[in-house]
Amino acid sequence: MYKILEKIFSWFYPLFKNWGLGVSFASYTSLFVNILILSILSLFIYRFFRFLLVKIMENIAKKTKTKFDDLLISNKTVKYIAYLIPLLFIYKSVPIILKSYDYWEGIFGKMVGIYIILLVLWIIRTVFNALKDHLKSIPKFSDKPIDSYIQVIMIILWIMGVTAIFSEVFEIKIAKLLTTLGAISAIILLIFRDTILGLVASIQVSVNDMVRIGDWITMEKFGADGDVIEINLATVKVQNFDFTTTTIPTYSLISESFKNWRGMQKSDGRRIKRHILIKSSSVRFVGNEEINDLKKIQLIQEYIEKKKFEIDKYNLQNNIDKELSLNGRNLTNLGLFRKYITKYLENHSGLNKDMYLLCRQLQSTSHGIPLEIYTFSKDKNWENYEYIISDIFDHIIASVPYFGLEIFELPSEKKHI
Repeated sequence: MYKILEKIFSWFYPLFKNWGLGVSFASYTSLFVNILILSILSLFIYRFFRFLLVKIMENIAKKTKTKFDDLLISNKTVKYIAYLIPLLFIYKSVPIILKSYDYWEGIFGKMVGIYIILLVLWIIRTVFNALKDHLKSIPKFSDKPIDSYIQVIMIILWIMGVTAIFSEVFEIKIAKLLTTLGAISAIILLIFRDTILGLVASIQVSVNDMVRIGDWITMEKFGADGDVIEINLATVKVQNFDFTTTTIPTYSLISESFKNWRGMQKSDGRRIKRHILIKSSSVRFVGNEEINDLKKIQLIQEYIEKKKFEIDKYNLQNNIDKELSLNGRNLTNLGLFRKYITKYLENHSGLNKDMYLLCRQLQSTSHGIPLEIYTFSKDKNWENYEYIISDIFDHIIASVPYFGLEIFELPSEKKHI
């Protein structure tokens, strides 16, 4: 067998010699044996330290109350650290084993060095992943964009790692390499434009506390209307209320307009701002007979009596001719209806009386007179909030005819038979 291998080596020897690798077969055999021994020792070191580190970490995890060490185990941080130890052993052994083989020493040394750099970056990543999972389990940090912070740090570390790899492969000093990269920064900015925009936007969103995980945001341009479930360097994920998911570029939160409902959720009530359209032709002064009928409405009975007394007193003192209703001061059915709605809202158990509560008349339109309700519900839950609004407007719409008013509606099309 040895003779066969020596014969095969003799065929390739001229090629090795042209490459500057002209060494005898016996030397290469010795080299192979050394590499084999190094591999076996490295495997043994890996197995030993993996077992030792896992056992130590498991014992620590059992004795501590924090979940962070458990997350380090689940993210395989210990396993990757166990890989690093034999790699460092190999890195230190290569110059000794390959002392007489400058060519192979350079290749293997660089390969192991690159692997060590990548492995260190991977270990740091697993530590950050464990830290991210741990912080998200703490209520104080659950709504913070932890993913963005970690991605920013990892980008910086990867840039440093890639720089170190280039320095290792091409044997260039890092300072000189950074100078070269600075010269081609314009190309780098063009290639990584979206990443850089996302990085800047992510920092601004975090520093200015514009969006947190769990916030309800609305962004019509992207069709987003729901809760933020993830914030990372490139995108913000929103789970809409129909359970679809919308992905928004992070930098759009800086360059575009969006609505964040966090302030409402933290306030003492959720705003109700809705109107009905009153047909303007149905608005009129109310006579004494109609006033007597409206006095039967308990919520405004006291108000009508007080207001009627003031109006009659004013008209009498000023000798107002009441044969024409237009003369002097008068009550209108729309004014009494507004007062009734205000009293109704003040007595509604679902509204917050410490916040704005009013019924106001807006600018008239071609469709009628908008009568708007502006108030706040105590319950901010969407389902209950909608129920409160419906309950209020069911009552208001049903109350309109009692005041001789009409709600504006477009005429329906009649079908010709």
